[in-house]
Amino acid sequence: MPNSKQLAIITKDIKSIAKNRRLFPILVFMPLLMSVGIPSLFVFIALYSPEELKDFEQMLQMAPTHSDDITTMFIELIINSIMPSFFAIIPVMASSVMAASSFVGEKEKKTLETLLYSPLPLKEIFYAKVMASFALSMAVSYAAFFAMVIVVEIELLLAAGIFIMPGASWLSMMLIVSPSISLLAITVIVRGSAKSQTMEESQQKAVFLVMPLLALIIGQFSGLLLVSAWLLTGIGLVFAALSALFLKSAMRKFTYEKLLG
Repeated sequence: MPNSKQLAIITKDIKSIAKNRRLFPILVFMPLLMSVGIPSLFVFIALYSPEELKDFEQMLQMAPTHSDDITTMFIELIINSIMPSFFAIIPVMASSVMAASSFVGEKEKKTLETLLYSPLPLKEIFYAKVMASFALSMAVSYAAFFAMVIVVEIELLLAAGIFIMPGASWLSMMLIVSPSISLLAITVIVRGSAKSQTMEESQQKAVFLVMPLLALIIGQFSGLLLVSAWLLTGIGLVFAALSALFLKSAMRKFTYEKLLG
């Protein structure tokens, strides 16, 4: 758990990001588009243009349960099998914003030297920066999840009189995959932020995580694979192990020379 001095850094960083209007679209609009806009679009297609569902025939054949009601089956497939994959991208997007500005922001505001003169050892400062980004990314992810559930369920109840419960995949995603991939992305970006001169340069470190996730989403829509709770749990455990190793390695190798070099 962070100590009081680390909590002061965490609070300062979160407040700094909250006041930055340039980052508002990434932290609010993009997560809402992915968590509310995309599922709402598919709900609209399923309810009001059912003839379009034939384009997803290959994907429907992979559904875990089959029913004569193609519309309900399609919506359940989207909500419980497709949408969880999008929530692997949201924490990476959200965390990259704060993580990229962690030390770069201090350099730009000329406050890095003041931070280094604080009574905290460098490794504790690094840990506080990581935890600040992690707290923000998890807040955005959970807010997006609850927004999706509320909006989509209201749409389904009003338009079709049905209610679809989030499945086991969401449990794996929100409790294992999302936190672990967020921590991995943050560790990589914060470490890179110490050597970067701009936020854009620092954010590029997370691209290697986003690309496989996009491939996973494309694979589902093409009918090549279908994400299950077990698959997500396995992916989450792998990311958790990687994030622990990366965090330990990054804290060990983080030095004043690299930060000021």
